[in-house]
Amino acid sequence: MYSLGAEDPKETVLTFEVDTFGAGVRIDRFVSSRTSLSRSLVQKYLATGHITVFDESVKPSYRLQLGDEVTCVVPEPVEDHVLPENIPLDVLYEDPHLIVLNKARGMVVHPADGSPDGTLVNALLWHTKDLSGIGGVKRPGIVHRLDRGTTGLMVVAKNDASHQHLSLLFRSRNISKRYLALVVGNIPADEGHIDAPISRHHTDRKKMRVDYLGEKNALTRYRVLERVSGHTLLAVTIVTGRTHQIRVHMSHLGYPVLGDATYGTGIGCLDGFALHSHRLGLNHPATKRDMIFKAPLPADMQYALERLRQGSDVQ
Repeated sequence: MYSLGAEDPKETVLTFEVDTFGAGVRIDRFVSSRTSLSRSLVQKYLATGHITVFDESVKPSYRLQLGDEVTCVVPEPVEDHVLPENIPLDVLYEDPHLIVLNKARGMVVHPADGSPDGTLVNALLWHTKDLSGIGGVKRPGIVHRLDRGTTGLMVVAKNDASHQHLSLLFRSRNISKRYLALVVGNIPADEGHIDAPISRHHTDRKKMRVDYLGEKNALTRYRVLERVSGHTLLAVTIVTGRTHQIRVHMSHLGYPVLGDATYGTGIGCLDGFALHSHRLGLNHPATKRDMIFKAPLPADMQYALERLRQGSDVQ
């Protein structure tokens, strides 16, 4: 369990009491698994004394004991060069706690090398001043992400309490996520699953791969919605949330996502690939009410599907 509070309004203070599930776990893994903080940032905060056990500094390798009290003092994000930009957003729902939006194809979620601006974060900073700072200056309010070429539903936190709540839902796999994927080839079974670990590619660090010796298990479930002109429209549910999971798993199965040049082949009628975050279910951080959101297929994916139904080529 954890509590949230701060003496300095510029800080976020998180306090955890270690239960039986946390006992014996390294503190850097423990804190990272229960917050939105990356493991490298947790290790940095341990080194600077921002994360302590009973107010005493410990090393990242410290293994927690039952009843330990872990305190995380997350400092206010420092100023950076990320600037608000007047970029249109398709906001489906907004209240004082969160924003649910339909991400456009081609939009990068947060600034990074090669994409310093024009990102979802830049657009959000223009749209609202109320974003959680826990993710840092480059990822304010961001609790999950979609690939640049993927469209569809995302949820963004507008305050730190919402950020913690949503992050815990994602980490404990209590967020319902359903995608629509148009893949190359006719999948014979009406439904199935792919249970195959995913890890970073050993030669191309920008890619992922199925690695049966890897530690990060990945489970994808799919159901056929339509078979059309040598392609299959799928409803896909990911139990885990690995990088490029659906794209890697479908390519591994022999049915790459249409337009995916990284794990299959690109096509001209899509500026990306035919993968859409269609349905998102979550428990509201303040009201505790279960909410479900849906986003229709983007126009270019709908166009590709219609061409296939007419027997036209989309390759």
